[in-house]
Amino acid sequence: MARSVTLFTGQWADLPLCELAPLAKQMGYDGLELACWGDHFEIDRALTEKDYVANKWALLQEHGLTCHAISNHLVGQAICDNIDERHQAILPADVWGDGDPEGVRQRAAEKMKDAARAARLFFNARPGGASDFPAVVNGFTGSSIWHAIYAFPPTNQAFLEKGFVDFGKRFIPILDVFEQENVNFALEVHPTEIAFDIVTAKRAVAAVGNHKRFGFNYDPSHLGYQGVCYVRFIREFSDRIFHAHMKDVWWGHGDGTIGVFGGHTDFTDSRRFWDFRSLGHGDINFENVIVALNDIGYRGPLSVEWEDGRMDRIHGATEASAFVRKLDFTPNAAAFDAAFARKK
Repeated sequence: MARSVTLFTGQWADLPLCELAPLAKQMGYDGLELACWGDHFEIDRALTEKDYVANKWALLQEHGLTCHAISNHLVGQAICDNIDERHQAILPADVWGDGDPEGVRQRAAEKMKDAARAARLFFNARPGGASDFPAVVNGFTGSSIWHAIYAFPPTNQAFLEKGFVDFGKRFIPILDVFEQENVNFALEVHPTEIAFDIVTAKRAVAAVGNHKRFGFNYDPSHLGYQGVCYVRFIREFSDRIFHAHMKDVWWGHGDGTIGVFGGHTDFTDSRRFWDFRSLGHGDINFENVIVALNDIGYRGPLSVEWEDGRMDRIHGATEASAFVRKLDFTPNAAAFDAAFARKK
């Protein structure tokens, strides 16, 4: 069978789930990847209200939808980041607290642990029993060393290693809770995170002692415009691709006044070298992505993270679901030339 096509709800959190669910079905999706903001999936309520997860499943089922993952990107960003006023806008009030940076980081870490516990309760309540696809929480990690990306003032490897050590110190206890709950954590490799390309992803895996619960929410859009081989990423981390985003980007555009760092401009500025695009309108070769995912045996959902500031989102997300469905295919179960053999 071809894979389930789902919609990541993070960019739709302005809509209550009771409105988004029927819309997602209308746009052609099989399920939702539920963001842990808005009312889409509320960690604290999942842990404290008896009927919360059952009611969430009932709403999804009412509209013919399923779910394979929840996503806790916003809280995850605060776990390792150098905290400033921007974080207050994306964090729950109980995580922000008084805004003391270390306190924010510690409360974010505890909330991520709770995300694993809530995910286990939620997926245990799946109607019809457990899925073959392991429970996963997608998210970010933040980074204490992102500001040193350009390595000036002169930055040696000892300085950078402190960032990976800090990441390991903060995330290993989190991953241990994920292990207790039998849930995977999937980092979306992305600028501003501890891992933003293949080399830093390898260092991140090493920093958590190759913890089996640490892997990746694969997203080619954050790799291509950097010049990172987004297909090689799949093959390099074949046993750690826990979830996959379908998201497009173009690069090599603009008027030559802005480079890969973005020039402190807003998305959709026509001068930009790169920008996110609706699926099929960018430069990602999704045929190669699907082949690589098939080659490594990934059978999980293909989750559309829809972003394109130039396009109506309902038009774009509808088009994107059809694009992914047309692109995906079931791997061959037998060698194509097996029929040539003759029994004698």
